This record gives sequence, C-alpha cells and structure tokens, in this order.
Amino acid sequence: MFLQEATPDTSGYMIAGYAVAFLVMFFYVLSIYLRSRNLNQDLSLLEEMEKSAVQAEKTASVQAKKSPVPTGSVRKKAAKK
Repeated sequence: MFLQEATPDTSGYMIAGYAVAFLVMFFYVLSIYLRSRNLNQDLSLLEEMEKSAVQAEKTASVQAKKSPVPTGSVRKKAAKK
C-alpha cells in the first residue's frame, strides 16, 4: 500500500551529468595545452631576443675597439676647437 510506487528513472540525468563533467574536463585540459604551447612560444621568442641582444652587444664592443676614443693631446686640441 504505502511506498508501492516505482522508483523514478533518473538515468538520463546521470548521463547528462557525466556528459557535462567530461566536457568541463575536456575544456580544462585543452586550456592547459594551449597555455603550455603559448608559454613555449613566448620562451623561444625571449631566447631569440636575448641572442640578438647579445650579438648586438658583441658587435658594439667590437666596433668600439676598432674606433678608439682620442686621448691625451688630441682631446685637448678637439676641445679647443
């Protein structure tokens, strides 16, 4: 008499819940992958910029050695002009 009703079928809700959970996890993993890829691209760009800065610094120091700054009496003559 009491409690003779059939148990409601909620399997559809369970499947929907699992589908939502897996979609959220998929997008989370995708987000981590994209962030990692962008981080690696930024790292390689920074390494290239550092290489070019070191190369420019070396080139500048070589050029500075080739054209020395006037010293002694040459400086005094240049200052008088």
